[in-house]
Amino acid sequence: MDDTTLLLALSGLLFVLGLVGVIVRRNLLVMLMFLELMLNGVILSLVVFTQLLGAEAGAVLVFLVFVVAAAEIAIAVPILLLLVRTGHTLDPGAYAGLKG
Repeated sequence: MDDTTLLLALSGLLFVLGLVGVIVRRNLLVMLMFLELMLNGVILSLVVFTQLLGAEAGAVLVFLVFVVAAAEIAIAVPILLLLVRTGHTLDPGAYAGLKG
C-alpha cells in the first residue's frame, strides 16, 4: 500500500469518525470537537493532494484553513459557554427555541 493511499484512507477515517460523532452525540462541546476532527481529516487530504501535485498554493490554503479554524474555535467556545450559562445544559435540543 502506498503512503499516499494510506494517508488518504486515514483522512477519510477521520472525517467519517467525526461525522458519526456529530450525528450520535448529544453534547454541544463534544459535537464541536468532532467537527474539528472532520476539519482535520479534510486538511490532511488537502495536504496529501498538495504534496502529490506539487502545488505551493495548496500549502497556503492549508495555512488559511488553520487560521479560520482557530478563529472559529475562538468565537464558538465563548458562545457555547454563554449558552450553557443561560440554559444550564449542553443538550442541543434545549436550544431549539433560538431558531430564527
